[in-house]
Amino acid sequence: MTIGTALTGKATRALLLGSGELGKELTISLQRYGVEVIAVDRYQNAPAHQVAHRSYVIDMTDADAVKKLIALENPQYIIPEIEAIATQALADIEAEGLCTVVPNARAIQLTMNREGIRTLVAEHLKLPTSAYAFAESFEALQAAVEKGIGYPCFIKPTMSSSGKGQSMVKSADQLKAAWDYAKSSGRVDTGKVIIEAKIDFDFEITLLTVRALNQQGEIQTYFCAPIGHVQENGDYRESWQPQVMSDASLKLSQEIAFKVTNEMGGLGLFGVELFIKGNDVWFSEVSPRPHDTGMVTMVTQRQSEFDLHARAILGLPVNIELRNEGASAVILGGVNAKGVVYNGLAEALAIPDTDVRLFGKPEAFVNRRMGVALATADNTGDARHKAIKAAQSVVISSR
Repeated sequence: MTIGTALTGKATRALLLGSGELGKELTISLQRYGVEVIAVDRYQNAPAHQVAHRSYVIDMTDADAVKKLIALENPQYIIPEIEAIATQALADIEAEGLCTVVPNARAIQLTMNREGIRTLVAEHLKLPTSAYAFAESFEALQAAVEKGIGYPCFIKPTMSSSGKGQSMVKSADQLKAAWDYAKSSGRVDTGKVIIEAKIDFDFEITLLTVRALNQQGEIQTYFCAPIGHVQENGDYRESWQPQVMSDASLKLSQEIAFKVTNEMGGLGLFGVELFIKGNDVWFSEVSPRPHDTGMVTMVTQRQSEFDLHARAILGLPVNIELRNEGASAVILGGVNAKGVVYNGLAEALAIPDTDVRLFGKPEAFVNRRMGVALATADNTGDARHKAIKAAQSVVISSR
């Protein structure tokens, strides 16, 4: 692998489509290896904008806008970081051989839409998932729930992230509100929603799965230690690594993650979400990029999920070694305001073996992730306690 000097005619350029907190950390990881990074988002001064070599604001669902920017910047790598992207534009660019879409355009198209990935996993790969159905109308939604899926169930947009548009429905009188929320709050209205049966699981994990080149130049699959996490309304609040689980369920989790990521192909890190009950495992979702729950790896692994993604993309060796047990806890906005201020950082960092990442988002919302507290300890229980305490110490206000 040869890497040119950034900001010269020989630069190795990576263009990020999506510039949130995950993109910010990935930008830093890529720049450590001399890559010139161009960060793109739908709003100005997104987190990755603040550290990239250049930044742009465009509508990433506009295929013409995406193609024009790629033609202007001529990157070697296009790295999608969010769901709301004109995926056909990426497929066209890949077909022309102009650059590498990470991990590839097909994987992006499949995972950006829950219909594509669920159909692939359940019907093509025949892997275990929750019972599900798709609905294009409220009447079809009612029929799917009442004649098969049952209650409780989850109603979700087919294209969304971070829990947006998702509802758990426990009775028929909640269906209409869930339908309206799913239709109005997804990244893009695809015309469909997905209905998923609730699985009675013991816990859920993210299995970070890396497809990278080994010393022989062959693609090899690596598995990080499993990450446990807590979600509220579909969005993560805490994560810890490692999650204790049986050898049998870990082996089955790795087999499922391998089959899914091998089918997608390409190089890079994938966040595979799985439900665990005893020795049974069900596939939930997969992201072909660093995962929000994986931010804990910044203090637990020798190479964080961002370093692993960067190395895999560039064809460099990876190391999935776990260094410490640790945890993360989200710092929520708590207010709806622009240009907020942060208090209590000294108190948070006074807690032994903790760290804090503030994302620098220009606008806060009550439930928006504005930062994350990280902690290590001799066990994940103690680490979780410290991370939560550190997160609660940071107080965000409008003045």
